[in-house]
Amino acid sequence: MEASAGCMPCCETTLGDLRSGLADAGLCRVLAAMKIHVLPAGPIETNAYLLTDAARGEAVLVDAPGDIWPLVAPLLAAEGCKLVELWLTHGHWDHMQGVGPVLRASGAKVSAHLADKILLETPGVMEVFLPSAIRLEAVKVDRWVGQGDVIEALGRKWEVRHVPGHCPGSVLFWSAEDGVAFVGDAIFNGGVGRTDFPGGGMPILERSIRSQIYTLPDATVLYPGHGPETTVLHEKQTNPYVRP
Repeated sequence: MEASAGCMPCCETTLGDLRSGLADAGLCRVLAAMKIHVLPAGPIETNAYLLTDAARGEAVLVDAPGDIWPLVAPLLAAEGCKLVELWLTHGHWDHMQGVGPVLRASGAKVSAHLADKILLETPGVMEVFLPSAIRLEAVKVDRWVGQGDVIEALGRKWEVRHVPGHCPGSVLFWSAEDGVAFVGDAIFNGGVGRTDFPGGGMPILERSIRSQIYTLPDATVLYPGHGPETTVLHEKQTNPYVRP
C-alpha cells in the first residue's frame, strides 16, 4: 500500500500476526472493519492512535500529543471518516498538548478520568515544569469515565480500566472483541511508566498492572503511550519491573 500523508506505509496484518508480538515497520493495523493508525507526535514522540471505520464513516483518537492534527486530518479525509471521540489515557502534558486544535477542527467529544481534572482544566500546573516554548490549553471534558465503564464506539464495546500509579487518572481502553487495549503510560514494551510524578507511586502502579492489565487475556495486544506495541503474555513473561 502507498503511504498516506503523515503516516508510514499501512501494513495490513492479521490479528494473529499482531498477537505474536511482532512490531513491523508499518504504522497502521487492520482489525476487521477497524484500522489502527499509530501516530507518534509531539516533542517526545508520544503515541496517538487513530481508530477508523470507513464503513461507518467514524473515527476515534486516543490521546492528542502536540501537532497531532496535521497527521490525523489527511487520514480522516482519505477514509471519509469524521472524528467523533477523543479518549485521553491520562492528563500529562504530552498526551493532551494537541487537544485544542483537534477539538476546534473536529468537535469531537472528550473522555478522561476525573482524577486528572486539575491537569486537564488547569494545565498551567504542568507548564511551570516545561520549556517556555511549550504552551498548554485547558481541556473541556465531556465525559468523565472510571473503572468498569463501557463506551460504545465504532460498533464495539470498550471497557475502561483505571490504572493509576504513573498518573492519578490513568485509564486503559479495552476492546475484548478485537483483543486490543490502549494503555497510555501504565506499561510499555519491557518497561513501565515513571512513578516519581505527583500522584504517582510504584506500589500503586504495580497493583494496577497486576489487577487491571495482567488480568486481560494473554493474547491482548497492548498499545502504549511510547514505543512499540506488546502483548499481555509477553509482559507477564519478560517485564523486569512488574512480575505477575
